[in-house]
Amino acid sequence: MKLLYHLPVSFGGLADYAHEQANALADLGVEVHLLCPPEFPTGRGERYRPVKILRDMRPPKPIPSRALKAVHYTRTMTDNFRTFAQQIVSGNFKHVLMGSYMEYLSPLWAYRLRKLARNGVVFGAVVHEPVRDFVFGPLWWHRHSIAAGYSFLREAFVHEVIELDTVKQFPGLRTTVIPYGTHQFPPAQVDRATTRAEHGIPQDSPMLLAFGHIRDNKNLDLAIRAMADHPRVQLVIAGKGQAASQKPIEFYQRLAEEVGVADRCRWVVEYISEENAANLFEAADAALLTYSRTFRSASGVLSVAANYRKFCLASAGAGSMASLVTKYNLGVWVEPDDLKSLSAGMGQWLSSPPVPDWDRYFAENSWNLNARIILNRLFGASLPD
Repeated sequence: MKLLYHLPVSFGGLADYAHEQANALADLGVEVHLLCPPEFPTGRGERYRPVKILRDMRPPKPIPSRALKAVHYTRTMTDNFRTFAQQIVSGNFKHVLMGSYMEYLSPLWAYRLRKLARNGVVFGAVVHEPVRDFVFGPLWWHRHSIAAGYSFLREAFVHEVIELDTVKQFPGLRTTVIPYGTHQFPPAQVDRATTRAEHGIPQDSPMLLAFGHIRDNKNLDLAIRAMADHPRVQLVIAGKGQAASQKPIEFYQRLAEEVGVADRCRWVVEYISEENAANLFEAADAALLTYSRTFRSASGVLSVAANYRKFCLASAGAGSMASLVTKYNLGVWVEPDDLKSLSAGMGQWLSSPPVPDWDRYFAENSWNLNARIILNRLFGASLPD
């Protein structure tokens, strides 16, 4: 069994997911070739074969105008999909898994993959975000792009039961639910007390960790406001900022000053290595995952937190994350985008923290099960337990 795995990014949740999933498929006997950009990190015990020939979507140097940025983005994406199609042919791959479903500019590249599908190549994709409500360009183009992004797929893998909006009917497309395994980050290198002392966190104070990219839809502003009601809570924000369209770090720092909690906030605004992430999770009491109602997909941070058996203070729209947190009691669930509910949830966490059903969570959400389902759908293979 031979598989080409398409991964257009080097870092972040999608890259971590691909690493774990590709390893799990390799452990089942699949020869996995992972097509990725040169920056994708290796030397992490991968049992797959990295093929680092995709171009990084980021420009090598800043581009001054939006028009030129659009040209660069369009050219890079179409070049990458040309490379993708060529790799399928040159490597004689009959089974392909895309690490994420994509629709951006798909009318410009999907025709290459449709041709390969007509010639017998089986395509699958992990649809991490099944609700595609970010409109890129006119609405008609957005809808046309969604359809083109699904047009060559035979298998769509999701983390929650859902009827995908494919715009057009694709009778040959099957949708299958797969579990989201736990990200196997390394153990902490230093103990809880040392990391807390390094960041000025009192040893006996309850500590929340907001980990990962800093984005508007994580409701950090509401969490900072809620801290004013709970004077013992400490918050560590660890991660990089996102695009210029998102609120800058300075917005949250000013807000913390205004509501009087700045002395209880710590800012680690940089790329966080797996080793540093391990130390921070070891020092924390819970993860802050207060996504907005528009977030309806799985959360990689939830998976990382589970690896360290840290429950969460969480919110989101209806979707995989909401189901996992409530099904396995992984944290305190609050109404999304609601300051009063978030403050009450923070109080509940402090007074009566949840007792997660870790054993059942790990048993039912493994990478091995994830890979077995994918192997069965893509190759028609079924393995004994």
